[in-house]
Formats: sequence, structure tokens, C-alpha cells
Amino acid sequence: MNQIISSEEMNRAITRIAHEILEKNKGASRLALIGIRTGGAYLAKRFQDQIHAIEKCEVPLGLLDITLYRDDLTEIGPQPNVGETEIDFDVSKKRIVLVDDVLFSGRTIRCALDALIDFGRPEVIQLAVLVDRGHRELPIKPDYVGKNIPTAKSGSVIVKFEEHDGEDGIYVKENE
Repeated sequence: MNQIISSEEMNRAITRIAHEILEKNKGASRLALIGIRTGGAYLAKRFQDQIHAIEKCEVPLGLLDITLYRDDLTEIGPQPNVGETEIDFDVSKKRIVLVDDVLFSGRTIRCALDALIDFGRPEVIQLAVLVDRGHRELPIKPDYVGKNIPTAKSGSVIVKFEEHDGEDGIYVKENE
């Protein structure tokens, strides 16, 4: 497993994306962040903290579990591990930034869009990812990207978060 991005580089990317989100949305008014469990949840919280430091306001944060929206649910086993979705605000007329750690085929994002629309009709939905590794199977493109990391389709990108893994960093593992 090779480290591609250090803790410092990861933090710079998060700060840059937070600034880009504020710039594109002309501030934090009507803005809300929704992180896709689990990596996207940690990342969305970091964006929320950065936006608070910049704008001195609290942006709503929601967490989304997409397990039951997956198109491969029958392939992952008879008892899928379903996490909790926590969206305690009205998404209607909000500028939602959907957050995930790694964008690969686009299927997770498609599931997240389906799940999110069940909560209402946002004004706009934007996508922020820390890593775009390519190999899209659906026509999905992020609005904000920390780093494009071309990988072999069979490889893996592993994002580690201090809150969960005890360290920050992005690694690539080439599977045989």
C-alpha cells in the first residue's frame, strides 16, 4: 500500500474545497452538507468545521446511509449492515453539497441521489469528493475534487481519517 497524499496535503485539499464551495454558492446562506456514510460523513464534518472557521456560521450537516438504495443489494449478503441516516433539516430549497471520500464508478452517488430526493426537492445538489479515481460507469461528475488519482480498475483507494483510523492519509493499493 503506497501513501499518495499525506495528512498535510489532505488538510490543504479540504480547506481549498471548503473555499470553493463558499465561492460557488456565494457564501453559506441556504447551504447544507450531506455526507455519505462512512468516509463522506467524516469529510462533510471537516467541511462544516472549515466553513464555520471562514464564515463564522453553522451550516447544517446531515449523514446519509445508502445501503438500501444499492443496485447490488442482493449480492452483498442476506443481512446487509444498514447504518443510520441523520438529516434533521428540510432539504427543500437548500443548496446541498453531497460529500463522499472516493468517486469511482458513480453508483454510490446515484444511490445517494435517490435517497436524498426522498427527503425533499433541494434547489441544487452539488458533489464534493476528496479523490476522483476515474472508471465511471454512470454519467456523474463532481463539482469539487481534492485530487484526481488515476488507478487500475482492480486497485483500491483507501482514505484514512484521524477520527476513525487514528491518522489522516490517502493510500493506493494495487490488487493482483
